Amino acid sequence: MAAALVIPASLLVFLPISRTAGVVSAVVLYGGIVTLLLATSPVIAVTDAEIVAGRARLPLRFAGTPEAFDGEGATLERGRHLDARAWVVIRGWVRPVLKVPVEDPGDPTPYWLFSTRRPHEVAAAITRGRAAVDPGGRP
Repeated sequence: MAAALVIPASLLVFLPISRTAGVVSAVVLYGGIVTLLLATSPVIAVTDAEIVAGRARLPLRFAGTPEAFDGEGATLERGRHLDARAWVVIRGWVRPVLKVPVEDPGDPTPYWLFSTRRPHEVAAAITRGRAAVDPGGRP
């Protein structure tokens, strides 16, 4: 993890002053950076009423049938097949992606694409949530 580079950097700066200052500053700076990264990382969640991806929310009634992609398919979805209008929440270190079509006629976003380590589980949760919101099925 790139955040770990703060340890040797702070040691390089503070060890000439004091060994204690170097070690304490390395631990404090590393802990602060890790905390900041965790606090600001995007959240992917499926609730009873909506899908949350980063700071956006999509009501389940407007969610289409989700598609999970891994490997080469995920690379294509993030690259050549990507629509510029899509809502994208990608973390570079997570390869699998999930594509959820947006079926709201008033929304110009064609689909959401987000990275998740468990795309099939998230797709199943969306499918269950859609069935609960629209028990009669869609045309």
